[in-house]
Amino acid sequence: MPIPEYATPQERATLIMVWLSAFSTPLMLSAINVALPSIARALHLNAVALSWVQLVYLLASAMFVLMFGKLADLHGRKRIFLIGSAGVLVSSLLAALSANGAQLLSFRFLQGVFTAALYATQIAIVSAAFPPARRGHAIGLTISSVYVGLTAGPAIGGYLLEVFDWRACLLVQLPFSIAVLWLGLARVGAEAGGEGHGSLDYAGTALYMFALAAVTGGSSFLPAGIGWTLLAIGIAALVLFVIVERRLEHPIFDLRLFFTNRVFGMSCLAAFLMYTAIFANVVLVGLYLQYLHALPPGKAGLVMMAQPLTMALFAPIAGRLSDRFEPRWLASAGMVVTSVGLVALGALQPDSGIPHVAGALIATGIGFGLFSAPNTLAIMSAVDKRQYGTANGQVATMRLLGQMCSMGIIVVVFALMLGPVPITPEIYDRLHVALRTCYLAAAAICVPAIFLSLARGTVHAGEGRQSA
Repeated sequence: MPIPEYATPQERATLIMVWLSAFSTPLMLSAINVALPSIARALHLNAVALSWVQLVYLLASAMFVLMFGKLADLHGRKRIFLIGSAGVLVSSLLAALSANGAQLLSFRFLQGVFTAALYATQIAIVSAAFPPARRGHAIGLTISSVYVGLTAGPAIGGYLLEVFDWRACLLVQLPFSIAVLWLGLARVGAEAGGEGHGSLDYAGTALYMFALAAVTGGSSFLPAGIGWTLLAIGIAALVLFVIVERRLEHPIFDLRLFFTNRVFGMSCLAAFLMYTAIFANVVLVGLYLQYLHALPPGKAGLVMMAQPLTMALFAPIAGRLSDRFEPRWLASAGMVVTSVGLVALGALQPDSGIPHVAGALIATGIGFGLFSAPNTLAIMSAVDKRQYGTANGQVATMRLLGQMCSMGIIVVVFALMLGPVPITPEIYDRLHVALRTCYLAAAAICVPAIFLSLARGTVHAGEGRQSA
């Protein structure tokens, strides 16, 4: 990925450090997706336990990202970032040494905790390192590195499985983590200290974590009685969390930003809806290609690369454009293109050609690539520098919650339309209807996201600040 010519030596070191981190995490995640069948065989995991290999990681990241965002504002973004990088390195080694499913799930949770520190600081570090006039391009390059990692993960994971075993997929990011730590300690200058104020909201943090764990656990046990009970407790805890946070002077989740800062609030909600619409897209395409088209995993993976690869190409372009043009127009245009791609996927028939699939994936990739960097720039430009860590943590929370909701849509639709039966040729017709329902539901979710994006207000007013 090219380093901008205008960047100073310090800016270049910061960019490379964050790039490597932003690339290696999705690289590991997508590589593990390929390794899940091997993990199930090696550790004798059933389907429910296997689904938790990724879910527990995502849950831990969502639970802790707000806390790390606040700590980054209080004690320094680079410090929290490096703690997260070191923790990911150690927890990845422990996960790779797991002897059974319980150990693997425990260490995957630990991986998610430390990855939350990275999610909460990556964009904040880049935003602080670059002036407003050049910030969008730097953010776009950072986001692009995420998509490059998502693109490379399945191919690298497949190779590691052939040469080694599933444990190698958990170690694939270690060289990058070591390089990140070296750059952070030796090349990136020290921060003067935390720029935030107040203190960590311990009660709110604990309440938020409990609510999220209860809702996720309850959803996993549905339709059993314990599932509904946990879900009700979790929703009640979330309502109490909102009430408590609105009364605190220094809350862990600053709801005042949502209610008093229109650009910030609407941009975060738009991000939540877009991740809800798009995150599970590749999972659905994988099912379509391997079941309805009978493609082997390797060939299916090549087709599935179309979306993240297109995202990686368009994110830096959109980031550079957002430095010159109003981000809401670029992000909104991206949402429209994404919805068109999702409708095209919903129109797939069992005998549709691969060009139809690839074209629709390219459309969703272009759309999300146009949306992500301008929307992130709008969010970070809507807050003061001392709030970057908190804002970044809330943005990451919206992303993670959107990802969880995206997978939740699949679970609900499949449960209603397919039931608890194996996927065999006898139910392929119902599978096709379920896939189509998921895609059209995702396209419908884009509609309110477009409205929120258009209504958010102007970012390029004065020196990158928003206007109502």
